[in-house]
Amino acid sequence: MTRPAPPRSPALPLALIALVLAALIASGLRPFDRATWWMEVAPVLVALPLLLATHRRFPLTSLLQLAIAAHALVLILGGAYTYARVPLGFWVQELFDLSRNPYDRFGHLMQGFVPALVAREILIRGAHVAGRRMLAFLVVCFALALSASYELIEWGAALALGQGADDFLGTQGDAWDTQADMGCALLGALLALLLLGRTQDRQIAALGRGR
Repeated sequence: MTRPAPPRSPALPLALIALVLAALIASGLRPFDRATWWMEVAPVLVALPLLLATHRRFPLTSLLQLAIAAHALVLILGGAYTYARVPLGFWVQELFDLSRNPYDRFGHLMQGFVPALVAREILIRGAHVAGRRMLAFLVVCFALALSASYELIEWGAALALGQGADDFLGTQGDAWDTQADMGCALLGALLALLLLGRTQDRQIAALGRGR
């Protein structure tokens, strides 16, 4: 007889929520540009209430909780400084003698990495797709679609705000910034599947046994 999994502890989600809220408040005190801060942290402001509202009906794996919190912190840091001015990015730029602050690229890598894990967990737990190849294909398609949608939002912001959207766009003079951003999102999605797919499978199975 299989022993039931122990009840899930609320310690991790509570700690992550507290961390993200603290970072959000701190970043909003004196951001480099208030309008850019609102635009960059908007996904966090939307996702956090949604996750709180659904956590009992659809509790997430620990892996996904950590990934979402990490992505939130990346967005919040980018909102505080603007992506082209994040100090960590300047440090990496100097370390590897890069031509630009790469924090924007890292942000778009996360934009593919974390949504891929989100889509994968929803598709598996809802039994929405059969076959691991089709699962991987749909997960990558979702990540790319999300990335393309975000680039359209950036385009709309550029048209609406003109020069005022420069900090939000973070192009740093790169004519191929949109394509590079989507390429980073694609890479992030592929890395998520390759590096964390099996770990996520185990946690989803354990989550099902705990119900």
